[in-house]
Amino acid sequence: MSVTAVPIQPVKRRYITFLVLGLLLAVVGAAALAWQAPVDFLTANGRKAGVITTASGLQYKVLKPGSGAKPTDSDVALINYVGKLPDGTIFDQSQQPTPMPVAGVVPGFSEVLKLMPKGAKYQVWIKPELGYGGPRPAGAPPLDGKAAELAKQVLEFEVELLDFLPESVVRQMQMQQMQQMRGGAGGLPGGAMPGGAPAQPVR
Repeated sequence: MSVTAVPIQPVKRRYITFLVLGLLLAVVGAAALAWQAPVDFLTANGRKAGVITTASGLQYKVLKPGSGAKPTDSDVALINYVGKLPDGTIFDQSQQPTPMPVAGVVPGFSEVLKLMPKGAKYQVWIKPELGYGGPRPAGAPPLDGKAAELAKQVLEFEVELLDFLPESVVRQMQMQQMQQMRGGAGGLPGGAMPGGAPAQPVR
């Protein structure tokens, strides 16, 4: 028994055009949904009691008010922090009080530090544009891995501001410690900052 091959009708060009357009629309739709998710979260979050939204879109809630002066861009803040994703997953946290240069962190984190009096504890929500998804310094390496994923998400932090000092004073203290270590002299044990919290290299 012989089998006669039936030729397949050629696909019309307009069908291919429709297929390509459909795929492009699907990609654009997926990107729009990814962009919309942080917006929807922040809109709903901004309606919650006690949540304040700044002009930049940063959101925060005062957990403990603190008192006194607030740090500026020229200061190094000593903080405790926990960083979470909207689903509650912890992606970063301090193991001990950590010095952070106010001008050397992502814009949203810098903004909230400058709003906090000494001793305050805030809950903060940072939209992607104020976090890792924001403008990058010239010459900075591209984001990859964990940072690239974080760049697409709203980041939630609990931040406690323990103390702050002018960056020039911190650098002077570091220089003195290095000189004392070279000379074998004593100094503050373990490279401690005033207040007894251990110092770490400024990031």
